[in-house]
Amino acid sequence: MTQISSCLQHLQTSLFNILSNTNERLLFTFCAIFAVLWYTWMYIKSEKGGPPPYPPGPRGLPLVGNLPFLDPELHTYFANLAHRHGPIFKLWLGNKLGIVISSSALARQVLKDQDTTFANRDVPTAGLAATYGGRDIVWNPYGPEWRMLRKVCVLKMLSNTTLDSVYDLRRRQLRETVGYMYNRVGSPVNIGELIFLTILNVITNMLWGGTVQGNERSNLGAEFRQVVSEMTRLLGTPNLSDFYPGLARFDLQGVVKKMNGLARKFDEIFDVMIDQRLKIDGEGGNKAGDKDFLQFLLKLKEEGDSKTPLTMIHVKALLMDMVVGGSDTSSNSIEFAMAEVMNKPEIMRKAQQELEEVVGKDKIVEESHIHKLPYLYAVMKEVLRLHPALPLLVPHCPSETCTVGGYTIPKGARVFVNVWEVHRDPSVWENALEFNPERFLNGKWDYSGSDLSYFPFGSGRRICAGIAMAERMFMYSLATLLHSFDWKLGEGKKLDLTEKFGIVLKLKNPLVAIPTPRLSDPALYA
Repeated sequence: MTQISSCLQHLQTSLFNILSNTNERLLFTFCAIFAVLWYTWMYIKSEKGGPPPYPPGPRGLPLVGNLPFLDPELHTYFANLAHRHGPIFKLWLGNKLGIVISSSALARQVLKDQDTTFANRDVPTAGLAATYGGRDIVWNPYGPEWRMLRKVCVLKMLSNTTLDSVYDLRRRQLRETVGYMYNRVGSPVNIGELIFLTILNVITNMLWGGTVQGNERSNLGAEFRQVVSEMTRLLGTPNLSDFYPGLARFDLQGVVKKMNGLARKFDEIFDVMIDQRLKIDGEGGNKAGDKDFLQFLLKLKEEGDSKTPLTMIHVKALLMDMVVGGSDTSSNSIEFAMAEVMNKPEIMRKAQQELEEVVGKDKIVEESHIHKLPYLYAVMKEVLRLHPALPLLVPHCPSETCTVGGYTIPKGARVFVNVWEVHRDPSVWENALEFNPERFLNGKWDYSGSDLSYFPFGSGRRICAGIAMAERMFMYSLATLLHSFDWKLGEGKKLDLTEKFGIVLKLKNPLVAIPTPRLSDPALYA
């Protein structure tokens, strides 16, 4: 530094002898001083070391960033970018910085090592509109209110004890579905559509099954199917304000307006159900003795913690999570399972043989059987590996600037964890693109999120609260479908396993198949 300053002073003196004009001398002096100060600042900065750079990524355009280049099939688009830029890369989504994580090692840094920092969500405007301002368990920011909701869900509403108590409600609806399919034996059945309505009816039965009676429940199921499908689509539709927060008041695409309208329909239904439940409880309870989740929630509301009380808004937001989140994800996963086993008849035969050994053809499947079906469990795990319900999970949002993989992740960035890509990593999974349930028969993989090579329900603090219920519904429904019927495609039809990307992953084209009865006694289908 001393030598450089000496050289600059010598250069200045020499030039002073050349420059005769006073103004020129003053200008040059100013420039020389500025140059010395600039060099000193750069030297000190280099000695101390600046923050790591942002991750690499594709070039974007001014103002819009990479938005014009986004592919609707984001999971494959992100996979191609990961192969080009590495397992962590950035995208400018308007003036919002998006970070995509595509390896198990980096997923561990986000979901385990820095779990608290990444425990918040980057909430889309459609999500706020659908969940009473983000007061549910999915979008609620990490803090006392979220911890209270998590406790309600995991320890009370979705505990194994509570799920056991509402088993009859699940069983009743699934038996009705089996009877419906039996009456249409030999005719094509839209499996995805039927399973969606079945799961939706199962959920609404568990939510308020002791309240709604007879045909009223079926009418609600038909209405919910249309509304839930549209809500899920809107949740996966980017809104301008998601990329430019300053434009939140401008709903140019009408996403928020549409979502508000759908949310109002649910709110009206929730009000009716809550009023009916309160009336029944006020009259001494349900004479049939049926219990449901709404009953649990309203009781918890009355007994709530004074520091962080469970409000009626929380009750409705949790009902919304159950109806919208549970129905679409579960039905999509079961449809993928049916498509995969039909695509490999030998796998269907193995699953059906296991069911015959455990249940027999002279009985119906009960939920008590599902823990005795290791091969069917392996089928479920392999489905969730190849076709995770939420291929990018729910976006995380760091509460402070941090470092991941040697790169700076600024506070407020939208962080996507590409579980779809991680689950197809050939360094972890042999023949990664092949559907092979046998890989899960060794008992190594589970849903706890402890191994970040397999985490279909997420990991860390924000891991899915409904794993126990999702597992029961998936296994019980798939076991019943495979045990009760053989399945084949119509004449000249080909199976299509193409995926359609959104906030949830689903089959691009509906699975339509023909059922044939397998059980020994027609009375078992009643």
